[in-house]
Amino acid sequence: MNQTPAFLDTGRPPVPDLVVPRGVLPFFLPNRPVRGRLVRLGPLADALLTRHRQHPAVTRLVGEAMALAAGLSAALKFRGSFSLQAKGDGPVPMLLADCTDAGELRGYAHPAPEKLEALLSADPAPSAEALLGSGYLAFTVDQGGQQNRHQGIVSIEGGSLAEMALHYFDTSEQLRCQVRLACAETPLGWRAGALILEKVAGAGGIDPAMSEDAQAESWHTATVLAGTLTDQELLDDELPGETLLYRLFHTEGVAADRARALSFGCRCSRARLASILEGFPPDDLDHMTVDADIVMTCEFCNYDFRFPRADVRGQAGAPPEGR
Repeated sequence: MNQTPAFLDTGRPPVPDLVVPRGVLPFFLPNRPVRGRLVRLGPLADALLTRHRQHPAVTRLVGEAMALAAGLSAALKFRGSFSLQAKGDGPVPMLLADCTDAGELRGYAHPAPEKLEALLSADPAPSAEALLGSGYLAFTVDQGGQQNRHQGIVSIEGGSLAEMALHYFDTSEQLRCQVRLACAETPLGWRAGALILEKVAGAGGIDPAMSEDAQAESWHTATVLAGTLTDQELLDDELPGETLLYRLFHTEGVAADRARALSFGCRCSRARLASILEGFPPDDLDHMTVDADIVMTCEFCNYDFRFPRADVRGQAGAPPEGR
């Protein structure tokens, strides 16, 4: 039994202390209007995805979302986090993944069991569009503290999560991108990865003698080369990232930047949850109590935190909700 008071217990639950040192590998094509990020979660994908027992189609969607969030978070120039959230009316009405500037990664999906069973009976390998249904996709940059959050929201459009992300960039950010996502269960466990290309705006890093037509052609060439990437290559732990980038882009010249680490990044703690419970009126806390305990489950790491009701005072004198 942990004797530390809940409001002081900031320790993590028993989850893997796992770091992938080269999880995100930024790169660029010198003197070309192209930069990108190669994301490979390696064993971190299996550690995160197997926290929940879900159908492989749902697990695959979460893995792709985490790879995408990890790649996009690498563009952060400040301390904070990047999150991807999809809400729809389909069998998976909620999908969420986020990653901090330090590479702390997490994600989960919340399926609707009856809808999911009906879909899978008709299609055992449904698309992201079929799983999410109609709704919206939101990308959020959160600097924490008192800083304002930046959020972009678009309707869910596209058959795959990659296509949905491209729809966001086309309509919200007006940024030329190409996104390739993959997630699959391999002999070594679940693996997930992403290849994200961006067309550099303006003249930064581009050969000043390159015309706009030449820039457009260079971007087209890079996207064609990126299109030759296979899921097997993207998810292969034995294939170094630099080797893969050279295999794809050596005819254009490719340079890797400093790699960034990714880690098991659920940020839950007893202290944080205890502070939430202390904001509830006593009557509400009584309704939450089962067998003398209040149980709060972290959706990301799927861990149950138990708080003895006798140890939680609640908001003294506050009326129960609805009164």
